[in-house]
Amino acid sequence: MTKKVAIVTGASSGIGKQIAKNLFRNGMDVYALARRVYKMNELDDLGIHTLHLDVADQDEIDEVVSRIAEEAGRIDVLVNNAGLGTFGSVEEVDLSEGEYEFKVNVFGMVKMIQAVLPTMREQRSGRIINMSSMDGKLASLMGAWYVGSKFAIEGISDSLRMELKPFGIDVAVIEPGAIESNWKGIAIDKLMEVSGDGPYAAMARQTGDFFALAYKFASTPRVVARMVDRAALARRPKTRYAGGTGAIPMLWARKVLPDRCLDALNLAMYKYAQRIVNKQTAFNR
Repeated sequence: MTKKVAIVTGASSGIGKQIAKNLFRNGMDVYALARRVYKMNELDDLGIHTLHLDVADQDEIDEVVSRIAEEAGRIDVLVNNAGLGTFGSVEEVDLSEGEYEFKVNVFGMVKMIQAVLPTMREQRSGRIINMSSMDGKLASLMGAWYVGSKFAIEGISDSLRMELKPFGIDVAVIEPGAIESNWKGIAIDKLMEVSGDGPYAAMARQTGDFFALAYKFASTPRVVARMVDRAALARRPKTRYAGGTGAIPMLWARKVLPDRCLDALNLAMYKYAQRIVNKQTAFNR
């Protein structure tokens, strides 16, 4: 029996690396793609194919996907995991930074989809799994660019799901909450660099404190990898899988609360987190 072939982007660390491992252990022939190939030696040792890919480079996407299709003869699963988080006030984040956020999170995802679709359509089967976030449904303080990119992923995935149904190709969205990764530290550093001084400084510190507290309780990458397993392997996958710290209750709140009430709830959570962090800091002195 021919093995199913899976492609995972952003596979050099954290969530992407765990997704690649899980799909491999579930019997798939896995191609793990990332810019930092040197961080994927562990995957090589397992027998996972590792290749360089920068999803912001559209020409490289075409080259890499063509190589995989020719080498493997098929493509059954695409996991669009690569992404980044740009935080800071809308007023202060340079437009070029926002454009790059969308170039990676949105246009990189779409280009990957465009590259695999001819093969999947010819097979009349396939799974496209797009990594969103609970922030794909919820506003996040000081995170407009990141949130906007995840909202875009949600909408594109919904339209794509209908387009691809006649070809036997399913589309699923993953909506994680807080997950252990390097992402949190990078996002906070960027936030403070952009908005740590000036009119939004107090709000930036509050947001940083919220992240610091929330990620103390973050779920492991295995939580996300298991959601991807279900999306990839189920006979009839769900359109969305949510999980990880905070995701289920906050997505439920999004469904039932009016916008203003949800705003108030979010702001209250940020203020509460800042008080807790300040108390812990004072206690540790």
